[in-house]
Amino acid sequence: MEASGSMTANRWTEADVPDQGGRVALVTGANTGIGLETARVLAGRGTTVVIACRDTAKAAVAVERIRAGAASGAGVEVLRLDLASLESVRRAASEFLDRHERLDLLVNNAGVMAPPPSRTEEGFELQFGVNHLGHFALTGLLLGALLKTAGSRVVTVASIAHQQGRMDLGDLRAERSYNAYTAYGRSKLANLMFTYELQRRLVAAGAGTIALAAHPGISRTELSRNLSPVLRALNEVVGALVLQDARTGALPSLRAATDPAARGGDYYGPSGVGGFRGHPRRVRSSARSHDGAVQRRLWTESERLSGVVYEL
Repeated sequence: MEASGSMTANRWTEADVPDQGGRVALVTGANTGIGLETARVLAGRGTTVVIACRDTAKAAVAVERIRAGAASGAGVEVLRLDLASLESVRRAASEFLDRHERLDLLVNNAGVMAPPPSRTEEGFELQFGVNHLGHFALTGLLLGALLKTAGSRVVTVASIAHQQGRMDLGDLRAERSYNAYTAYGRSKLANLMFTYELQRRLVAAGAGTIALAAHPGISRTELSRNLSPVLRALNEVVGALVLQDARTGALPSLRAATDPAARGGDYYGPSGVGGFRGHPRRVRSSARSHDGAVQRRLWTESERLSGVVYEL
């Protein structure tokens, strides 16, 4: 189970984030929720943070909040990115590389959960396309900048829902059938498989970049906007008692991104029962997520579907 087997028991908080002066980070979906809180803390420690998101109006509001607490020397920039369009992903990566020569930290945070049947611009099932394939393409397109930046990291945000995920490589477009929650679990399983296979390839290449994953437990964010009316109502009634706020939900991502003791392939999540809430620690993902053969097949399919081939 994900929440078992903790290797750390201390109460890690955002106060433990070390100085990040001189670093450049790109955080997807940083206009709200966990991404916004991740960007806020990084900027507060001196990072130049690029918030990559689709809604530039929301991004402008987020920038003001992040700048209010930013450390001297930190910068906050907006990059328009629509992960449901591989063309937009390519444009965003190109624009980032025009602006910056280095990339210390890529946080693949943005996501969509349990929408009605929907497709990306290229016709992929929306959750697989946004949560996995868009981030797979973005990471590959920015890989050169990551590899030439000493100590760089790729952190991909997964979910405890990956435990219910099954990787149906024969129907990644969900053309035979569609269940919103099944598709979400599959996309989050893909996030972890991508992380582990990326780390394996980075090690084989002798690269200094590392890949890690994190999950926020059960947090109150806009990710729940597609839940059924009944579940939304339940969320409002019991959420304050059961769920974490976004600030706490961002801690696993921040620990994976900044803890000097973190290692490639680590997976961070809340320490509480079921992995729902609590301070971040290293946790275990499902046995299914560690299936190397499926990881490699998913990687090959992801390169084919996205048109982005990694130089690893």
